[in-house]
Amino acid sequence: MRLLRAIFVWCNLFGVFELSFGAKERNYEFDVEYIYKKPDCLEHVVMGINGQFPGPTIRAEVGDTLVINVTNKLSTEGTVIHWHGIRQRGTPWADGTAAISQCAINPGETFQYKFEVDKSGTYFYHGHYGMQRAAGLYGSLIVDLPKSQREPFHYDGEFNLLLSDLWHTSSHEQEVGLSSAPMRWIGEPQTLLINGRGQFNCSLAAKFVNTTLPQCNFKGDEECAPEILQVKPKKTYRIRIASTTSLASLNLAISNHKLLVVEADGNYVHPFAVDDIDIYSGETYSVLIKTNQNPTKNYWIAIGVRGRKPNTPQALTILNYKTISASIGVRGRKPNTPQGLTNKTNSVFSFIPNSPPPITPLWNDTKHSKAFTKQIISKMGTPQPPKFSHRRILLLNTQNRIGSFTKWAINNVSLTLPTTPYLGAIKYKLNNTFDKNPPPETFPKDYDIFKNPVNPNTTTGNGVYMFNKDEIVDVILQNANQLHGNGSEIHPWHLHGHDFWVLGYGEGKFKPLDAKSFNLTRAPLRNTVVVFPYGWTALRFKADNPGVWAFHCHIEPHLHMGMGVIFAEGVHKIRKVPTEALTCGATAKMLLNDTLH
Repeated sequence: MRLLRAIFVWCNLFGVFELSFGAKERNYEFDVEYIYKKPDCLEHVVMGINGQFPGPTIRAEVGDTLVINVTNKLSTEGTVIHWHGIRQRGTPWADGTAAISQCAINPGETFQYKFEVDKSGTYFYHGHYGMQRAAGLYGSLIVDLPKSQREPFHYDGEFNLLLSDLWHTSSHEQEVGLSSAPMRWIGEPQTLLINGRGQFNCSLAAKFVNTTLPQCNFKGDEECAPEILQVKPKKTYRIRIASTTSLASLNLAISNHKLLVVEADGNYVHPFAVDDIDIYSGETYSVLIKTNQNPTKNYWIAIGVRGRKPNTPQALTILNYKTISASIGVRGRKPNTPQGLTNKTNSVFSFIPNSPPPITPLWNDTKHSKAFTKQIISKMGTPQPPKFSHRRILLLNTQNRIGSFTKWAINNVSLTLPTTPYLGAIKYKLNNTFDKNPPPETFPKDYDIFKNPVNPNTTTGNGVYMFNKDEIVDVILQNANQLHGNGSEIHPWHLHGHDFWVLGYGEGKFKPLDAKSFNLTRAPLRNTVVVFPYGWTALRFKADNPGVWAFHCHIEPHLHMGMGVIFAEGVHKIRKVPTEALTCGATAKMLLNDTLH
């Protein structure tokens, strides 16, 4: 009995419980609060978890159950956490979307997220309430294959790079500006961060680039010193890359090293080699690199802005070939993984490469972006999309106005979320909690996507696209000209609760005949997809996951300004929703009445 009790105590301390068939229950306690940090060598208030920024990395194996108790230690606002890329099969209330899958967690309250991770891959988590992702509420989530299974590619060690952007104005100030008349745009980020670290008032590469910034010295600023990736020669390393940026589309390159892309959004892809990769907000990748360069030299890892005229310096860190037997900060799946990661400030200066960092492709070189994106096809053996769909929805992305306020709209409707979570409202048939009229499934055939909108006005709405269980749905994302002047932005769209097949991309306005060019054999599975300026993107998914799911632009200010829609499917098949998810709006009244009666 004492031995069993000791084992239980040990497991409880380390947050791991063994379940059947080798799966584990992994327990975490997350305290969400504002903290002071120096992510770019200047002190800011950011959102952190357990005093950490970014939040702790969660690592699990396929089949494990994650139990995360999130306590809101913010004094004046609610919070939720979305587990980006986790499909939440059977647990739609754990998706972590305020007003969609659950009520916001009030100050002082604790909400338990409990769900199974059913697919290996590179994921992350982030706040999904207001603009809390922009405030720094995010962290990495890695799901490994069970130890009895092998990846379809070999690697000797791995690193994790979580990419983000940082403003020197608070997310609250940004929200107020976006909701003002006239709108005050947030502008470009001041700094790009790699694993929560960057430099604003100095440069790692001052002697190589045209800058007035001094060379970094990091005295007293260890928090912003770069984490140096230490590798051994003649090995293969997996680099997991996730972008949780609020605005910036990014490009990543490692000087003198090819990147072999092998995973996108938790799905294997047909491997292909490139010099650099574009990564949009919400996307994740795994790339393999071979350490086959001169081991006496060091090499830049550079991240720069794409898709918008940049006013933000590149983020830089360093790849260091470690030729001595000892390793610093060894991390990775295997205990004997020959790799290391260090941010010791006395080491940084000796590691500075003796050549300039890679130059980011021109921000508006969309040919480069499209060439990379279109190389992503599924790995042989990946499930193919159904040959036909039951329904096609065309979603026109436009910038519009409501009076003097600027909004983003989909088919001329700007999303505003209700006070009662959709999941509870639909499940328990609570009338009048959201608009029962379904949103438009298309837009006027004569709409000219190359011109400013003839009618610049829009309306708000919170209707839902309802799908039958197992219905095959095509979605065509159509980009258009902006409200004023000439220009069309890049928008990365993320679907909750599903992976979808990317059937293709096209220039100009989508035409029914374009469907003949859809890729129905090697379409990649993704959960986030980009729609290029003045173009369209086609995707297909199966509505086989009962729940209510957000589908939205992953650029934080665009979502805040209404750029999203709501999908619902098979809600009547969901078992009882935990009451803790429904303690607001009409569902709270329903629960109170049930208690009284």
